Amino acid sequence: MSNIVRSSLLLTSASFLSKFLGMIYIIPFNAMVGPVGGTLYGYAYTPYNIMLSISTVGIPLAMSKIVSKYNTLGDYETGRRLFKYGTILMIISGFIAFFILFFSADALANIYITNEAKSAISTDDVAFVIRMVSFALILIPAMSMTRGFFQGYESMGPTALSQVAEQIVRIVFVLVSVFIIVVILKKSIATAVGFATFGAFVGAVGSWIILLVYWKKRKPFLDRQLAEQRVRNDIPTSSLLKELFSYAGPFVIVGLATSMYQFVDNVTFERAMVSGGYKDFEIALGAINTYAHKLVIIPSTIATGLSLAILPAMTKTFNSNKMNILHQQINQSLQIVLVLVIPASAGLTLLSDVAYGTIYGLANIDLTGSLLAWYAPVGLLFSLFTVTSSILQGINQQNFSIISLLAGLLAKVLLNIQLIHIFGPKGAIFGTALAAGIAVALNLWRIKVSIQMPYRQTVTRTMLIGIFILIMGAAIWIVRAVFGLFIPYDESWWGAAIMLAIGVTVGGGVYLYFAYASTLLERIFDGKVPVIDKLLAKWKRA
Repeated sequence: MSNIVRSSLLLTSASFLSKFLGMIYIIPFNAMVGPVGGTLYGYAYTPYNIMLSISTVGIPLAMSKIVSKYNTLGDYETGRRLFKYGTILMIISGFIAFFILFFSADALANIYITNEAKSAISTDDVAFVIRMVSFALILIPAMSMTRGFFQGYESMGPTALSQVAEQIVRIVFVLVSVFIIVVILKKSIATAVGFATFGAFVGAVGSWIILLVYWKKRKPFLDRQLAEQRVRNDIPTSSLLKELFSYAGPFVIVGLATSMYQFVDNVTFERAMVSGGYKDFEIALGAINTYAHKLVIIPSTIATGLSLAILPAMTKTFNSNKMNILHQQINQSLQIVLVLVIPASAGLTLLSDVAYGTIYGLANIDLTGSLLAWYAPVGLLFSLFTVTSSILQGINQQNFSIISLLAGLLAKVLLNIQLIHIFGPKGAIFGTALAAGIAVALNLWRIKVSIQMPYRQTVTRTMLIGIFILIMGAAIWIVRAVFGLFIPYDESWWGAAIMLAIGVTVGGGVYLYFAYASTLLERIFDGKVPVIDKLLAKWKRA
């Protein structure tokens, strides 16, 4: 199995576990704060994610690329020097981002909520939760710089473990604080959500501890590399910083994409829903941008892990001018996403009502389940945008990511209100799908023309994946039709949970069987897949 695949699987596993934990904790969180609390939570995290991306200016991933580049040349001192100055820069930008978000909370609240009389959420509530989440910006930018340094050495363990630690610490703090505030002290939902968003700061502290332990452990080895290096470029610090920023700017685009789409929804959704005569916009917006989004982005963690893993290796290959190998790496990267994310998104669409009902409850399931069904396929577009943007960065075409995102975002801004007027709340999903689709199509085109990239193999295997998805869909439809005769999955939580478990088991099993038996997985992953081999061996023995 190639180093890209191993690194991808490590980061993907960590990201998946982190996102899975994030989905699981939302179950008790939703039970305590409800749909209004979910919408309030989304109001806080959308500007926070935007400021987080801007405050890091894409430097951590750019750091990964530059460290990999100079390590390949045998120059370790340059990477260490850049790490020092980059960390100082991240500390400064983190404080600046904190002050901006903290003091702009009232203005953002007034943009989001235009008619308090018709809303269950006040502008004071929105401003409070935004201020509480802003504290995390003090720590996270510098922390992500350290992750980028380790990734430049193709060492993904520190990033993986710190991500999981950050999520666990955050979740424990969120659930304990919300329980105390809502259940014991009987305080307001806004107060509880405010402390929940402050959990981002607490989680960052836990992540920092892990990274510092890794740094202390690895520092003797890194120091030996410095002492033994024979190549020295003596690049001025000003030139290094210029190179860093030339790479860094477009990196922010990947992190901004989803948050910008959500920001457009936050600004336009209430206005469009009220003027269109639709009610309960808080329920719909919370379902899309908070609760359903938690489910949709789980398959996208595959792309996140892959994008982090492929960048150092792809940069090395591109700088070595090994185009045949580069084409193979790009095809493999795209196919890993497609073979795993397409069935996950399709399965989530087919089981949307029971998935949403099991995790968040059956209240308003006709609306919320339908929204999840439409939103699930958009997760594939998020994944492809993340990976294609990372590929562009690896082949020094990173500036084009700005063009592709802005093109998609322009379509979202121009059409979002009209789509909501025509299609109701799912119009916002259509707007996001259109925006992400435009960005992905432009990225793929740019990759093709830049390095004469052949997509034939990827297209052929995607068609095969599509055939397996049709078979999987038929299997899930049969399961729902048969078991639905005696399992009340649309009326009870236990029924929805059982139907979800059966549907995932049968649908996933059917897809994996055909993907494995056809050798599709073996071809994409450069060899046998040990986990499936063991499962099949046990099944045959049984």
